[in-house]
Amino acid sequence: MAGLEPVIGLEIHVQLRTATKIFCGCSTRFGDPPNTHVCPVCLGMPGALPVLNRRAVELAITTALALECRVHPRSLFARKNYFYPDLPKGYQISQYEQPLASDGRLSWTSGGRTVTVSIARVHMEEDAGKLLHGESAGSDVSLVDYNRAGTPLVEIVTGPDLRTAADAAEFFERLRALLVATGVNDGNMEEGSLRCDANISVRPAGAEVLGVKTEVKNVNSFRFLQRALEFEIGRQSDVVRAGGRVAQETRLWDAHAGRTVSMRSKEEAHDYRYFPEPDLPPLDVDEAWVARCREGLPELPDARRERFIREYGLPEYDAARLTGSAAMASYFEAAVRASGQPKATSNWILGELARAMNEQHLEISDAPVGPVELGDLVRLVHEGRITGPAARTVFERMIATGRSAADVVHAEGLLGHGDPDALRSVVRETLAEHRDAVQKYRGGNRGVLGFLVGQVMRASGGTANPRQVSDLVREALDEGQP
Repeated sequence: MAGLEPVIGLEIHVQLRTATKIFCGCSTRFGDPPNTHVCPVCLGMPGALPVLNRRAVELAITTALALECRVHPRSLFARKNYFYPDLPKGYQISQYEQPLASDGRLSWTSGGRTVTVSIARVHMEEDAGKLLHGESAGSDVSLVDYNRAGTPLVEIVTGPDLRTAADAAEFFERLRALLVATGVNDGNMEEGSLRCDANISVRPAGAEVLGVKTEVKNVNSFRFLQRALEFEIGRQSDVVRAGGRVAQETRLWDAHAGRTVSMRSKEEAHDYRYFPEPDLPPLDVDEAWVARCREGLPELPDARRERFIREYGLPEYDAARLTGSAAMASYFEAAVRASGQPKATSNWILGELARAMNEQHLEISDAPVGPVELGDLVRLVHEGRITGPAARTVFERMIATGRSAADVVHAEGLLGHGDPDALRSVVRETLAEHRDAVQKYRGGNRGVLGFLVGQVMRASGGTANPRQVSDLVREALDEGQP
């Protein structure tokens, strides 16, 4: 049999950052006691009428524009009928035949290779509730929490354009960065505010017809998505090579077992018996509304990454890491304004600062050293007023005490060793203590220069600039000192 190729498409469910639900005024706050943010509308009581949340529409339009989609002037809501205990109405209000937006794309270049993923559609819908099973429910029964029911979502559906599990994971990661940068989503996958369903099939390489697909449901991390897809590619390939037929079904990723497991047979669209939502009028979006949303778009991650490379001369790796979140990018730019040294600042953020944050389990918004303070430290090193090893000591003191770099170096007596006049005094004292080595140098033994430089460095507590010390020692010896 000819080689097989995987075909992957993703469906991303994005909780919109609104204070209230999509069709009622209940709070969307996460973590409150079960069933405390509910009302007749989100509980699906008879006669309760939905009213569309305008802010949710604006965030949905923002999402579509960030993905270069065409926003349709009119879209329709529909009822997606199915029964599940966390769906109180017995149907979900969604968009089907006429979505909010379509025909977008997300592309990136990595390692000289450009990957472009088409966005088939972006549509609005409401979230379901949450089932708590067994131990998580505190008993051997299943309980339902409807706090999440009615939370506004957009669903982003890609074309079947991805061919590797790694590219799918990178798409998900880049999409998350874009959604967080635009303020559409908080990016908190552990809390379920961003979830991914993956459709995967295999077919003979070069074939036009798609294979039978399975859906891997509710994957909430980049790593798990990649591992789940790699497993499914292998599993389906084995079935096809053995002459079997892949079953169209929905599967779940079992992270502990490292495999997908069957959940249920995969429904087709007609199984949901879609029909227009009778309680909601068409959603009309005029050009002025789209224009206002477009004006509110911030600098997007890919554009910012390219600007960091162009404006600051950073390597692609640094730029990608620093623009992984809007908060990190803003921290870097504030630090650079203070330091004037982009690459050195990047090294400190991705090195010492990242290490300190990892040890304390902190995000960049709670960094133990502010961006201006870090920039001042980098500038002191660049100016030769403290050495790299001394700077790391200063950095640790800054974290422990909350003091600025300048305060620490003055308190520790470090700054003076970067001053040429103060350092000349240390050089004179050191040469006077090692007259034998001085005489050997003047007798033609240039090898002792390193020894003398080392002694000056030790006398300075390791805080002096080695190049500056070498120059001053050579200058003193050539001038006949001591």
